[in-house]
Amino acid sequence: MTDFDSIWRIQDEIRTVVNTVLGECIWNLAYDERRSAIVLELTFFLDEDAISNLCCQFPIPADYDGVGPKGTKFVFYL
Repeated sequence: MTDFDSIWRIQDEIRTVVNTVLGECIWNLAYDERRSAIVLELTFFLDEDAISNLCCQFPIPADYDGVGPKGTKFVFYL
């Protein structure tokens, strides 16, 4: 059974980090049930140093997930 309260709390923490570090630039932040992960896509593209810096700020481990149609993507496996 999926614990949506925990997922929503983690999404709020992710949103807070992104807004603090980069400003309001979230294109999509959603739970992907198939992957059992939260997926984040930004509204612009980051270089490698910025990706590494941002990944270090999140409360749970984040992986670079490539480039989406709008910007850089990250995945947070639960």
